[in-house]
Amino acid sequence: MKERQTEILIVGGGLGGIAGALAALRLGKKVIVTEETDWIGGQLTAQAVPPDENPWIESTGCTNSYRQLAQGIRAYYRRNYPLTPEARAIVNLNPGKGNVSRLCHEPRVALAVLDEMLAPYRAGRQVEVLLRHKPVAVETDGDRVRAVTLLNLETGAEVTISAPYILDATELGDLLELAKVEHVIGAESQDQTGELHAVDGAPQPLDQQAVTWCFAMDYLPGEDHTIDKPEDYDFWRGYRADFWPGPQLGWHDINPVTLETRYCAVFDADRPMWGGGPRDFWHYRRIFYKGYYPAGMYPSDITLVNWPQIDYWLGPVVGVSEAEKAKNLRSARQLSYSLLYWMQTEAPRHDGGAGYPGLRLRSDVVGTSDGLAKYVYVREARRIKAEFTVAEQHVGVEQRGGLAGAESFADSVGVGSYRIDLHPSTGLRTYIDISSYPFQIPLGALIPVRVENLLPACKNLGVTHITNGCFRLHPVEWNIGEAAGALAAYCLDKGLTPRQVRSAEARLQDFQRVLVDALGFVLAWPEYARITPR
Repeated sequence: MKERQTEILIVGGGLGGIAGALAALRLGKKVIVTEETDWIGGQLTAQAVPPDENPWIESTGCTNSYRQLAQGIRAYYRRNYPLTPEARAIVNLNPGKGNVSRLCHEPRVALAVLDEMLAPYRAGRQVEVLLRHKPVAVETDGDRVRAVTLLNLETGAEVTISAPYILDATELGDLLELAKVEHVIGAESQDQTGELHAVDGAPQPLDQQAVTWCFAMDYLPGEDHTIDKPEDYDFWRGYRADFWPGPQLGWHDINPVTLETRYCAVFDADRPMWGGGPRDFWHYRRIFYKGYYPAGMYPSDITLVNWPQIDYWLGPVVGVSEAEKAKNLRSARQLSYSLLYWMQTEAPRHDGGAGYPGLRLRSDVVGTSDGLAKYVYVREARRIKAEFTVAEQHVGVEQRGGLAGAESFADSVGVGSYRIDLHPSTGLRTYIDISSYPFQIPLGALIPVRVENLLPACKNLGVTHITNGCFRLHPVEWNIGEAAGALAAYCLDKGLTPRQVRSAEARLQDFQRVLVDALGFVLAWPEYARITPR
């Protein structure tokens, strides 16, 4: 078995992992990043989900490097695509003109920009990215993690990498399990957390948010691109959850906020949408808009399917055996194929009749041969037991009562803002989608209660099942990972542990100065945003 060493090892090349690498690199450290798929970028690329962002993202509420990523994506389109003069003049160009985000775009573009951001550090081998490497074992020494063994999924060879600091940026918090780091999964109880919306009675570790296997498609009327009938199609065609207003494969779903039944089809452009724009799913997560280009150049828009119909909640992927996990991931894939086949063959059309055979699966857009994204979209992972855990009472508008704004944290290492948005769960519970205040990310939530040199850099920090719902989005994950990478670099420079940085006011303030002055972090919301509920 090959053995290697580095200063900071980052396991997981998603948004948090790459942000953590960039922070450590900019602070002069050598880094190895490993990634299970062959694309870095996580939920933005391999999972094919356009970014959900706060409404102030163009001016505040993110780090400089996240804004560099967003501007780089827009610049990529201006540099490489034949935009019309009118489209080119749009300052904050939304390439897909989708409703869910100001930055709906193709996954490959984000991948290219992330590669560009890493490029200056690759020439001197300050950073190395090992793709198709999955962690399989961890070596510990007391309260420290010494090394991680990774399996090369292409060759079958193993490599063991040791480092003074290790970041767990995996999508499911895999190192927490392998290293036996104290952690929780699923839904805590009200008795444990005191949260208004936590479950009654005992905690439910296998009650986890649905996962979703996304795909991209375009539409070519008059052509037939119908896929083969999926193996599980008959099951999904007949399935209906007790809390759902109709069949899983249908145009009726639930308004996540009001829990009322709503109707939304793939095409229905004459009706106003809940978020503005046409009320149909085609426009919801559209990632390529042909209207930005000369007439006739492109035959179709491209949309990204991450819709309620393909939320898979019949079984979790964390806390179960590998066989059970594989079974649930297969079922999630079958659900996605089944929705596409239903839309192509049986779905009620907006203009009468049934089926849209012209819907074409775009495997090239997601970089796979089977047409689905490279990795399932994960909303909830293992979460460390942390020095400080952010709960609903710290950020939730209802539980804050008459208090204006979220809890203030003196150890802030960043900010975020999103609703507490929980999709239906494997406990067969419906949405929890409630208002929250723009919040700070406390350093205490990045520090495990025992382990000294392993840091969370994805969705695996000290939050609850409830508050994960507002900490799981793209710019927040980026901020979490970037803060973890900066913390590891700072601790190496100063000969300190993360716990020592947080426990001494002077050290904490010195670290925060590094975040602000060297890396362009925002540690507190301006007043106008701080008191504005989402």
